Order: sequence, then structure tokens, then C-alpha cells
Amino acid sequence: MLAALPLAACGFTPAYAPGGPAAGLLDRVLVDAPSDKNGFDLVERLEERLGRTRAPAYRLSYTIGTTTEGQGITTTNAVTRFRVNGTIDFALTDSATDAVLSRGTVSSFTSYSASGTPVSTVASEEDANKRLMRLLADQIVTRLIATSGQWNRG
Repeated sequence: MLAALPLAACGFTPAYAPGGPAAGLLDRVLVDAPSDKNGFDLVERLEERLGRTRAPAYRLSYTIGTTTEGQGITTTNAVTRFRVNGTIDFALTDSATDAVLSRGTVSSFTSYSASGTPVSTVASEEDANKRLMRLLADQIVTRLIATSGQWNRG
């Protein structure tokens, strides 16, 4: 209990607490439908974190960009490890007014090994892309929570 005193004194309020700045986000954000596997993985994670809505107050749109580059190269120029870089531009708009409430760009990377069989390499690549989309989705949610006190109408 004593550990919570400094937080109470500084005005700390849990983001999802009743009356908290992000309380109105849960089950109120409609994420644009995915158009590919990366989009599906991104939307899946965003809906895990924010919930699915039937009556959206907000709409989240996004644009995904990824690149893959070789990292580990043998003396015979065979690539044994790849790095997948990802960037997402996102915008949260008010469903009633179409006003942009929050926008930003998040980026991260993952990597995978290509030194196994062709089947294991493809599985590793798919896993790396899914992990990347989950990382980026978590960054988007963190940004929305951090800025929600400025735009959330509860």
C-alpha cells in the first residue's frame, strides 16, 4: 500500500480505469479490414488488445510497409538469416465527424533463419512476419493509450 502513495500523490490514474483517459477505447474502435496476411495478423492483434465493436466511436486506418534484407551471408554468398523491417502509418478518426484524432508511424523489425530446410525457412518467415505485426500493433495501442487523454470523449 505504501508503494502506491507516491503514484496517488502525482495524480496517476490507470488508463483503463473508469474515468481514465483510455477507458472509452475498449470495444469502440473499428479497425479497417485487412487486405493481406500481414494486415490480418495486425488486425487480429489490435482486436485482441482493443476488442471488437458493433457500435464504433472510432475508426483506425493503417498502411503497412515491409522490407526484407539479408543479414547472415556465408563465404559462398548464401543468405542464412533475414531481417524483416516493418513500418505502419496509422490514423484514428472520429466515426461521427471523420476528424483525425491521432496519427503516427510505428516501426520495428524481426528476423528469421534461412539455414534449415525450405519448409522450415518458409515457416520461420511466416512466424517472423506475424511477430512483427504483433509488435507494431502493440506500439499502435500504446500510442493510442498515451494520447487518449487529449482526444477521448469517453
